[in-house]
Amino acid sequence: MNRKKGMLLVFIGAMFWGIGGTVAQKLFQQYGVDVDWLVTTRLLIAGVLLLAVQFIRKDRSQILGVWKNKRIALQLILFGLLGMLAVQYTYMASIQHGNAAVATLLQYLAPVMIIVYSVLRRQSVLVRGDFWTVSLALIGCFFLLTNGSISQFSVPPLAIWWGVLSGVSLAFYTLYAIPLLKQFDSLVIVGWAMIIGGFALSFVHPPWQMNFNSFNMEAYFYLFFVIIFGTMIAFWFYIESLQTLAPKESSLLGSLEPLAAVLTTVFWLKVPFGLFQWLGALCILMMIVLLALNKDKNSAEQVEAASNTR
Repeated sequence: MNRKKGMLLVFIGAMFWGIGGTVAQKLFQQYGVDVDWLVTTRLLIAGVLLLAVQFIRKDRSQILGVWKNKRIALQLILFGLLGMLAVQYTYMASIQHGNAAVATLLQYLAPVMIIVYSVLRRQSVLVRGDFWTVSLALIGCFFLLTNGSISQFSVPPLAIWWGVLSGVSLAFYTLYAIPLLKQFDSLVIVGWAMIIGGFALSFVHPPWQMNFNSFNMEAYFYLFFVIIFGTMIAFWFYIESLQTLAPKESSLLGSLEPLAAVLTTVFWLKVPFGLFQWLGALCILMMIVLLALNKDKNSAEQVEAASNTR
């Protein structure tokens, strides 16, 4: 029963993540929501709620304990700015300039970037599984972004730029989180990182400066969904699933996120998706499944960090 509960939690969490990106696209395109404001508000509220969950359900002493060591505090601040804020902002910017399906799939290139980084740093060697993973990623990206035409992109260049940056940011976010997660609960690390990132972006766009004149009840519901379900509950459920599932199982079921983003973008928002783009999306989804099924010992720490923070 506990294992079934864990599978249900990670399934719901992944679906909320994917749908949350599509709902954010709706807010950008139909209601003119500013990406800076949404990222600021999303991070601040979700971060506070995650720390509240830690306070109620887990070791509450860690919430302030993480700040007692200067070195760890500095690492947490850097993680909040260069990891959490960078990931969230680049992902949302890619959605704003393109669509949630492409943004999510490009962000999921992060594991490939980690593989390449590890090989270049001679921390691991390139094995056959890595070759197929990288090949699927490159083929998938080509079809996804060009729809099979080498003469032009089928996705706006700015969406591609922000999407690739999102993948790079997620790779850094995953690797940099490893030493922090060895010492503190993930709810504490991610909750504070969200608050740090949201606080920093508040100087660019304060959360209280927002024109709600174009908002109706539907828009408020979408905003509530992105912040609560697409961020806070999605993360919480995913973390809870790790209590009864192995990181490998959670990361495999987590691949439902890009699938949910693609399906809701195409069938709900009616964004056109060409045949070759579907083929590209399939290649990237196959890459994610291949990664989840073939985690070697050299990448175990990176896999566990990705599972605990994403």
